[in-house]
Amino acid sequence: MATSQIETVSTGADKAKLAAAVLLLLGGFVAFYLLAQQASYVRWLALLVALAAAVGVFFTSEAGKELIAYGRDSVREVKKVVWPARKEAMQMTAYVFAFVFVMSLFLWFADKTLEWVLYDLVLGWR
Repeated sequence: MATSQIETVSTGADKAKLAAAVLLLLGGFVAFYLLAQQASYVRWLALLVALAAAVGVFFTSEAGKELIAYGRDSVREVKKVVWPARKEAMQMTAYVFAFVFVMSLFLWFADKTLEWVLYDLVLGWR
């Protein structure tokens, strides 16, 4: 079994990019509330522009690049999955429903049996 070593090297520029992304995001929220006297679309536009800028700055950082690589790897792995045909999926769903129904009947019967044994025979409450 192969284990991969993960080294996290965080440079000053990378930390600055992440800080800038957070500041842009906070600036967008501040602008949204400071522009309360403006039209609604102006407030939302300011928020969305700041959000887009924060996302853009984040994706230029090392963490953002790793997130993009993770997404690409995930898509590549999903393409390798062999999905069941509709008929097989419907059969397996029917099996699950049948099992749940039978199990619920069994648990109901076990509950009622224990209730009868405990309350009627042992305690004599009924």
